[in-house]
Amino acid sequence: MNTYNYKCTNCKSEFNSDNIENTFHYLCPKCGIAEKNKPLKGVLQITYDYDFIRENISKDSFLKLEAGKFWLYPELWPIDFSKISGSILDRLTLPSKTLLNYKINNNKFSILDETRNPTLSYKDRASSLVALKAIELEITGIAAASTGNAGSSLAGICARLGLISHIYVPKNIPDAKRIQIEAYGANLVVVDGDYDLAFDKCIEDSKTNNWYNRNTAYNPLTIEGKKSSAYDIFIQTNGNIPDVILVPVGDGVIISGIYKGFLELLKLGWIEKLPQLIGVQSEKSDAVVRYLDSNVFEYKSATTIADSISAGAPRNLYLAAEAINESGGEAIAISDEDILTSQKEFIKATGILCEPSSATTYAGYKKLSNKNILRNKSVLLLITGNGLKDIESLKI
Repeated sequence: MNTYNYKCTNCKSEFNSDNIENTFHYLCPKCGIAEKNKPLKGVLQITYDYDFIRENISKDSFLKLEAGKFWLYPELWPIDFSKISGSILDRLTLPSKTLLNYKINNNKFSILDETRNPTLSYKDRASSLVALKAIELEITGIAAASTGNAGSSLAGICARLGLISHIYVPKNIPDAKRIQIEAYGANLVVVDGDYDLAFDKCIEDSKTNNWYNRNTAYNPLTIEGKKSSAYDIFIQTNGNIPDVILVPVGDGVIISGIYKGFLELLKLGWIEKLPQLIGVQSEKSDAVVRYLDSNVFEYKSATTIADSISAGAPRNLYLAAEAINESGGEAIAISDEDILTSQKEFIKATGILCEPSSATTYAGYKKLSNKNILRNKSVLLLITGNGLKDIESLKI
């Protein structure tokens, strides 16, 4: 296993992995704060010895690996895979051919199809890594707050691996997602409020009950797990990564995870530049867009129909903004009406049943199709969740 450390994204302090993991620190021990209805401060990121990795893995050998099996390159993960059986890893395998090319109304683009993952969403990438860390640490109970997909993902992954899950959800969770969580055997807690309240309640109860916490961005392994799509894109394009990637943004962990993955590829010298990352939000949950415009966070309750990206206080706001800025991208907001129209259009044109949050990337692509940021560039849309997770949106 490769040596790794934790680094605070706020005060830049570095910590030995044992000091963080054995004491169950999630945020920076020096400056980390989780406040109600505010982005997290002191989010930790994992760093590796990239010189060592570069000396021991070649670009050519990496490109021959199979996408969807992140454990094939253990040097880039904070897991001691010697403690994990092969049968457990096999249960976490993702589809290996998920990068698909399409043309709609003379517009050509690629998609990364995450709708066929074990629990039908992108969140499986984070849940799998968190669950493996729990097994390594000999913990059997994991808790998470969720608007639906992260909860369903953790519940399903825990069921696959024989772990116990405790899922905290807002009262307006779609029935389909609530049913999925319950079907996996999770202990479901419905809070009388929104996702932000569920997030805070989950942290409080995790501390009281000594559960491992999967809350997005709060647990640094959620960001780490979501970087794996960058490596899968790298493998499936044989190193010819797209110029621009459109990503649905709620809490901001997916876009910051993807950014970290590509940044690591850049540090290893395997790519020459970063793809531009475009964060797409709903106008009814647009905290990242507003923050990038003003450089000031202001809490505003989120009410979008795209529940998977509904977050009034994006917990990973600052890293999401960094990912967009440092990659030369931008953030845009789409009306809920355009999201629903784009969802139906995308499904009919591709045969891929996506949920509203995924349709934001197609809606964003249409909105930017004549703008310079996309002109004469290869574009990839991230499709993060299956439409079966929210069939009510298809009735509208």
